[in-house]
Amino acid sequence: MTARVLICDDQELMRVGLRMVVDSQPDLTVVGEAADGVAAVRLAERTWPDVVLLDVRMPALDGVTAAARIAAAVPETRLLMITTFDLDEYAYAALRAGAHGFVLKDAPAAELLVAIRGVLRGDAMVAPSVTRRLLERHVTGAAAPEPDPRSEVLTEREREVLGLVALGLSNAEIAGRLFLGETTVKTHIGRILAKLRLRDRIGAVVFAYESGLARPGARPGARPGARPGG
Repeated sequence: MTARVLICDDQELMRVGLRMVVDSQPDLTVVGEAADGVAAVRLAERTWPDVVLLDVRMPALDGVTAAARIAAAVPETRLLMITTFDLDEYAYAALRAGAHGFVLKDAPAAELLVAIRGVLRGDAMVAPSVTRRLLERHVTGAAAPEPDPRSEVLTEREREVLGLVALGLSNAEIAGRLFLGETTVKTHIGRILAKLRLRDRIGAVVFAYESGLARPGARPGARPGARPGG
């Protein structure tokens, strides 16, 4: 089955390049192009693409707002943000708005295709370490987060796993740290997402930081959710 891809970027050369990469694949096809956020939302509602490649910074309507509107109008569509820098000031907001990951504009074609196919599978295509850097940048300096009552439904082990996810550890690294099997770690993460009604790993990381279960600047060796001096 061929996946339908919508390309949204205000730079014509970027759109041409993305189209060439996508259309070169037998399992992917471009169903439309948009040069601004308003057109992106309109085309998404009209074509119902499987994946939208969405530039973070666009005229008329920025990519973050467009992502939120597309997520609301076409919830089954996967949103892959395209950014210039790995710490783009809008990337964190895009993830919160419903994006499933982001790729850099100068990423190799192979990396872009991996990201597209990843979000099609339901994966969150942002490396945990990059996610943590984004969160640290945007949470640092903010008021101390209020405890989220939803965290009370988690077991102590689940809170521990969530804290390590937020610190950027992979499933294999968490398994090694907690002396668990990797399958067990995956099961814990699945239960965490279900209990907290979160969409994916990115949502879990955002929740951990915003609820105080993880804190900016903590290192992978620190105890998850620990407070300074605690």
